[in-house]
Amino acid sequence: MVEDTETADGDPVSPSEIGGTDAPPIEEKPYKIVFEANLCIGAGKCAAVSPHWDLDLDTGLAKPATYYVDEDDLDHQIDAAESCPAKNGRGVIHVVDRRTDEEIAPDPEGDGRLSVDW
Repeated sequence: MVEDTETADGDPVSPSEIGGTDAPPIEEKPYKIVFEANLCIGAGKCAAVSPHWDLDLDTGLAKPATYYVDEDDLDHQIDAAESCPAKNGRGVIHVVDRRTDEEIAPDPEGDGRLSVDW
């Protein structure tokens, strides 16, 4: 398991526990999308490669259809994360394996740690 990520305040964060409490069982949806919406630049690349991402033309922000996915939806979620140009190409869409707390994509450092900017 990857060590916990720290917030800007130094508090540890477990990637699989970020967000709401309405998560389906890990066995059903083992992957989670962590989205830094406040850093979205509205490029729409995620929506171009994934049917589960929509770009709201009124706000200029993207939005995932769901934050929990299974193996069937994993590949296009990885494509969405890796195509995001925000944060100088590091992306604001993160795909996390809830079983291990490892970031699968974009994982710019290659170490499985959640690459969020809090």
